[in-house]
Amino acid sequence: MEQDCCKTAIYDLLYRLGVTANYTGFFHMACAVSLCLEQPKRLLLVTKWLYPEVAKHYGTNWKAVERNIRSMNEIAWQENRPLLEKLAHRQLTQKPRNAQMLAILVSALEAGPLALREPGDETTEPAKN
Repeated sequence: MEQDCCKTAIYDLLYRLGVTANYTGFFHMACAVSLCLEQPKRLLLVTKWLYPEVAKHYGTNWKAVERNIRSMNEIAWQENRPLLEKLAHRQLTQKPRNAQMLAILVSALEAGPLALREPGDETTEPAKN
């Protein structure tokens, strides 16, 4: 059950960044983020630890996974850079590399729902009687 909630949160975040499920890379990126949430040390050696694991899951090779995640990174950079910068907690002068992007997404998801709100998303608290 917890994994489904995590998967939903990852998918929602990717959609908000402009990355959609009509790209193979959407699922590669979501899987990579999920694996990094389980074991953050995977971010240290993405080429050696992370990409091969995602590739095995999808029956492809690590180079295809790297390329597809890079493509999703480019889409997020072009489609919703303000949200990406908010998640990174800083202005980004250049597109993040794959490992940096994955680290930003993992950090944002670990921080919880308040960190993922965009300006204008403020919900009002119910009035206390």
